[in-house]
Amino acid sequence: MTQEFVYSICGMCTVRCPIQVFTKNGQVDFIKGNPYVPSMKGAVCPRGAAGKALINDDERPQTPLIRTGNRGEGKWRKVSWDEAFTYTADRLNIIREKYGDRAIALTDRGGPFRDIHRAFLRGIGTPNYCNHDSSCARNVQHAALSLTGMGRKSVKYDLKNARHVVLQTRNIFEAINVQEVNDLTDALEKGCKLTVIDIRANISATKASRYMQIRPGTDYALNLAVIHEIIGKKLYNKPFVERYIEEFSELEAFVKQYTPQWAEAETGIPASQISEFAKELSDAQPSVIWHPGWMTARYKDSFYVSRTIYIINALLGSYGAKGGLPFVAKPADVGNKGLKEFMSLYPKPKEKRADGVGWKYPQFEEGPGLAHLLFQAMETGEPYPVKGYIAYRHDPLMGFPDPDRLRKIWDNLDLLVSVTFSWSDTAWYSDVVLPLSPYLERESIIATKNSMKPHFFVRQRALAPRYNTKADWEIVSGLATRMNLPELAFESIEDVWNFQLEGTGVTIEDFKKSGMAQLTDKAVNKEFGSFKFKTDSGKIEIISKKWEAAGIESLKPYVSPALPPKGEFRLTFGRCAVHTQGHTVNNPMLFEIMPENVLWINNHAAEQINVHDGDLVKVTKDGYSETIRAKLTDGIHPDAVFVVHGFGHKLPIESRAFGKGLADNAFMKNGMDIWDPAGGAIAYQEHFVKVEKVN
Repeated sequence: MTQEFVYSICGMCTVRCPIQVFTKNGQVDFIKGNPYVPSMKGAVCPRGAAGKALINDDERPQTPLIRTGNRGEGKWRKVSWDEAFTYTADRLNIIREKYGDRAIALTDRGGPFRDIHRAFLRGIGTPNYCNHDSSCARNVQHAALSLTGMGRKSVKYDLKNARHVVLQTRNIFEAINVQEVNDLTDALEKGCKLTVIDIRANISATKASRYMQIRPGTDYALNLAVIHEIIGKKLYNKPFVERYIEEFSELEAFVKQYTPQWAEAETGIPASQISEFAKELSDAQPSVIWHPGWMTARYKDSFYVSRTIYIINALLGSYGAKGGLPFVAKPADVGNKGLKEFMSLYPKPKEKRADGVGWKYPQFEEGPGLAHLLFQAMETGEPYPVKGYIAYRHDPLMGFPDPDRLRKIWDNLDLLVSVTFSWSDTAWYSDVVLPLSPYLERESIIATKNSMKPHFFVRQRALAPRYNTKADWEIVSGLATRMNLPELAFESIEDVWNFQLEGTGVTIEDFKKSGMAQLTDKAVNKEFGSFKFKTDSGKIEIISKKWEAAGIESLKPYVSPALPPKGEFRLTFGRCAVHTQGHTVNNPMLFEIMPENVLWINNHAAEQINVHDGDLVKVTKDGYSETIRAKLTDGIHPDAVFVVHGFGHKLPIESRAFGKGLADNAFMKNGMDIWDPAGGAIAYQEHFVKVEKVN
């Protein structure tokens, strides 16, 4: 049989890189980056290459399951899809009859393919949709909105043409976006400077021209000092400041006290280095990208860290600039109609959200909500009971603090459903498991890429499902059929796509050449003076009326972080290039490369507690402990220890990952109560642990 291929979208992490999948004799032969996307350069990351292993993994859910024992006991009854859909729909309808439509909730990992299942929630009549973002990027999103009235994705990062890139809450060379990695590598080869600010020397730091090892929790102090230098020494982009920044004088007065000398005492970074850094940024303007961050759910002031990053970019004139933060375009900007939305089929529910977003917390964006506050509503029954919950390709027991508390909260539910392509702690604790086909075995709804050249893109199915699994649209359609939502009961993926493309002038045939349908041949470039921000003034507003009205300071005085108690360390975590949080650890190929995490600990700090490299150590917090191997290095600040997130699996069904490494979130008792009221995200790195050698 000859080799065949389809254009698709990777599903091994949330970046969703465009790919080309080659198959032969019904098996995946090779996966590469989509050749029609130049920045991909035909490449995929290690996780993308491991999609083949995901397909061949027999330790993933293979058929619909209904729980027969106690939650978490692992006793299941295999059922047909018809029975699974009917059982789930009946239980959801019973909850609706008893508690109202609002008693149903769903969380997911976000992304471009969520319109159809969000429409399902609207059809039910509940407002309670949340994505995972309160455990990731809510702070940076709200920081962007508070200044510009526009979200974080309203701009792109023109890394290829940058002259200076700063990574503070972004680790490009480990939390990989292949296009960004290639573009930044190209820029570095052309002389772009790279500054990395982190508590540890990550892979990105090894490629930096300047690495600043910062004391944990003091990033806000450093950023204030940089603003002090830029303003005080008039290093800013005067035309941009005069045209586009409101309340500049208020900002100038606020940062006067935050000198580099003051910041040195807080951060441990020499004042002279801070001054030199500010001058280097100014020299490179406006082609500067200080990345505002991905995972910014770190400290109780991380919202202000992201906010000051955006302010620095603005002071340097990076917005709209080549090599800076050019604005992306939407289909309407190039004279095209966007995709028809499934959510347009139903009215927006009038009921207030259970998480308080939009009414109790009016400053926050309603769409993605705050999942940790939704879980608290499940716990308290306030403002009303939430009794049915669908975890849609989402594992909160691995992704949120204090999993034992979360299990107890879910014991209040009448129904817990998991839609998942891999086993997870959440799926194991569910009442129903609806197995999702892995991304190579499913097609998805068409999505829009807002960019300099906006376009539509599609994930196509490369293989027939190996097991009794279904695609997203098939699962939604199956439930919709049984819940009197005929508008979402599609018979085929072609029906789904044709619905979306109605009125756009684009057809399914237009995707065959490259997996994309381009809406314009000419890049949209909004130049200086031609754009406006989505604020009342049309400018960047240093003082946010919306946040101030909610009692949140736009310019918050700095507060020093707590120091670790004697004999303890601040617990921190992050990403690596091999794994995506917890869902890839049991992947046969990726497990072989990295089977467990290790505990990074500073050499001098380890000496104080008689720990040597490779020793087995016990990590303890609030009477709970786990063991892990120590990795001694000067590449981490002595106040902190670090682990790669996603390990410590305890499910017997995951034979490879079982018992390997340490689960950081298990050491965050009551961690859902520690969150940033200005940005909305959880403050994960406000916990301290004791480390001692296992004798």
